[in-house]
Amino acid sequence: MKRTKKDDTTKRTARIISRLKKEFPQARTALVFTYPLQLLVSTMLSAQCTDVRVNMVTPALFAKYRRAKDFAGADKSELECEIKSTGFYRMKTKHIMEACTAIVDRFQGQVPQSMNELMSLPGVGRKTANCVLGGAYGIQSGIVVDTHVIRLSNRLGLTKNTSPEKIEQDLMKLVPKKEWYRFSNLIILHGRKTCKARKPICEDCVLSDICPSVNVLSFPRKRENRMRK
Repeated sequence: MKRTKKDDTTKRTARIISRLKKEFPQARTALVFTYPLQLLVSTMLSAQCTDVRVNMVTPALFAKYRRAKDFAGADKSELECEIKSTGFYRMKTKHIMEACTAIVDRFQGQVPQSMNELMSLPGVGRKTANCVLGGAYGIQSGIVVDTHVIRLSNRLGLTKNTSPEKIEQDLMKLVPKKEWYRFSNLIILHGRKTCKARKPICEDCVLSDICPSVNVLSFPRKRENRMRK
């Protein structure tokens, strides 16, 4: 039977996952949380903000606001002040308060466990819903597509699309469903450590021999690349 380009890409995707799992055996979200509501709020705060900054804000925030009804009934000005350093704080405050109000009114104070229900909350899109479902509930609902995943999936030749929605659909066809959530975290960690936006460190990359962009993006290598299984 003749092999197709998709077959080759699927096999290469499996090799990418295998190598990154060895590189990052404890891959998970960098956001610090204890229960689903905390992950939901942290993910909403992380929009246009680093996880490091969010993790600096949330300890005091979660000590003060423990349940959805606490956020829903918060003093708007106080909450804005408490999350101001994460940027876009007025809109984030609005969305957090409205989402938590909906959680109290429609879901008995519990963060819902389905994509449709999560996306019905103000300020929650597929990316946030995938983060919460995968990170808090272990539900493989889809693939989190952030700036790292957009950049790396194109560099690795796993998609030719640029919109998060189309990229997610392309990746879901290549990545086994059981790996959907982990795949996102693996790619994000690799993007932060090695495949950086402006200057990818191709000479130290565990994927360099199977990356179609290495000759385009890399700087002179320090050592001859070794083939890896």
